[in-house]
Amino acid sequence: MPKITSLEDLRKIKEQAKDLTSARSGGKTRIIVGMGTCGIAAGARDVMTAILAELDKRGLKEVTVETTGCIGMCQKEPLVDVIRPGEPRITYGNVEPKDVARIVAEHLVNGNVVEDKVVGRTD
Repeated sequence: MPKITSLEDLRKIKEQAKDLTSARSGGKTRIIVGMGTCGIAAGARDVMTAILAELDKRGLKEVTVETTGCIGMCQKEPLVDVIRPGEPRITYGNVEPKDVARIVAEHLVNGNVVEDKVVGRTD
């Protein structure tokens, strides 16, 4: 991850994140990645890149990927929410790029929540 030394560096990262998310819209299932400054500092950009790559690799087109600002659980960043129609919203915490393939395979494809990464549920 590039070192942030100025406001301009942060703006560039924000624009790159926008570019990533604009490619994934229109699906019924939603993935939301916390991209506040705390999330970015914890590695959310790499997690977002891994999510997009895994969805493309598996050919999963009906998944919208979005970003949000700070969720308020900075100590658990990077945070990733998965929202499947008719199911509770699941928030995964301390997500690393290596966790993404398992979350996509288990939760998105097979419908099984990855319990050891869950930090919250919302009905």
